[in-house]
Amino acid sequence: MSLPLFLLTLLASAALSVAEIRSTQTRSDARPLILLDEFGFTHRGQLELNVSHLSLSGSTPDPPELSKVGFFLCTIDAWAHVLQQIEDAQINCVLGSDAIKRVFTFDQLPSPAAAAFNFSYAESSADQYTLIFANCLPQLKVSMNVRSAMYNLEGGRSNRRDYLSAGKTILPRVYFLLSLIYFIMAALWINVLYKKRSTVFGIHFFMLAVVLLKTLNLLCEAEDKSYIKRTGSAHGWDVLFYIFSFLKGITLFSLIVLIGTGWSFLKPYLQDKEKKVLMIVIPLQVIANIAQVVIDETGPFGQDWIAWKQVFLLVDVICCCAVLFPIVWSIKNLREAAKTDGKAAVNLMKLTLFRQYYIVVICYIYFTRVVVYALETITSYKYFWTSVVAGELATLAFYIFTGYKFRPEVHNPYFVIDDEEEEAAAEQLKLEDEFEL
Repeated sequence: MSLPLFLLTLLASAALSVAEIRSTQTRSDARPLILLDEFGFTHRGQLELNVSHLSLSGSTPDPPELSKVGFFLCTIDAWAHVLQQIEDAQINCVLGSDAIKRVFTFDQLPSPAAAAFNFSYAESSADQYTLIFANCLPQLKVSMNVRSAMYNLEGGRSNRRDYLSAGKTILPRVYFLLSLIYFIMAALWINVLYKKRSTVFGIHFFMLAVVLLKTLNLLCEAEDKSYIKRTGSAHGWDVLFYIFSFLKGITLFSLIVLIGTGWSFLKPYLQDKEKKVLMIVIPLQVIANIAQVVIDETGPFGQDWIAWKQVFLLVDVICCCAVLFPIVWSIKNLREAAKTDGKAAVNLMKLTLFRQYYIVVICYIYFTRVVVYALETITSYKYFWTSVVAGELATLAFYIFTGYKFRPEVHNPYFVIDDEEEEAAAEQLKLEDEFEL
């Protein structure tokens, strides 16, 4: 795959990263294209570029054609046009295309020996742009420190800077509202545990911990995005966000495993194979969170960004598959027990909640991993927040379903069934026995 085609693929598949003030260092880098950052501009977009410790080396013509080295902005659609121009031999350097927005080329340096420069660029055409450094001189090696700040100016007299990409500027309010919803859920759950304290199991306190961690995770993410929106930096809130995101991820996957095994409701212990699932899920969640931190902090311009992205996706898929095994094992054990135990067979057939939960977990995983990603891909950058809301609403629905189905009751939730269902279960068991005979 050629480099231009590879870059187009990267631009199309890269998730929209949090747009903040970025600092990038390159040392003796001869790459023809370096992806730096991406941002959704409104009609009042601004780019500030600060380059320091600039030095050029390598065997180049004297004087070198510095107009072929510099920074430019480009959209995905425009890049497809650039590729076509290169293929048709209309241009031999991306900086010569009329489809891009040239920001700064090195022939604009105050002097050939200049080691630093600052440049501001205004963009009035609203769109999703990627900031790219191009070097069309194969023998030229570039060393520099690049600090890029992209933002939109808010309307009115204030002209305040908004460092969040268009389509993400509403996210601080979204996350804060969701954190309030989860806080209310946690308060209601505490009230339920107090009123039904005689029928509370250990799993109910574990569910409370999951909701509280989700609340703190959303609150920190709201503050994280809020500070980035105003200043371009998270001011340490990203650290707290990563911590609570890590704890929330581990506890949520552990909760799915524990409920799937019937722990605390049906048995006070876990079998060895069920413990092994937890021992697999927890370290994988550690790896997934490390990968997520690297992905978020480096952005798609990082040389190892694609590798970490693949690691995250692989680990996430493995975790999602692993948590389903305990539920499948429980269903299998119940079916086997139903065939060997006379009167108890009808009672065991009542445990349809395992099957319900299995289906709900699969739907939750599919929606948050596949459907949400599809929304990110097909929706305009202006409506990126819709995919975030969709994913969070799916998660909220999953939490509510889990809490409602496994709330403290006088009876065991796994054994809840009405007379009609009991007769149907008995009839189904009878038919299965006749079929086997």
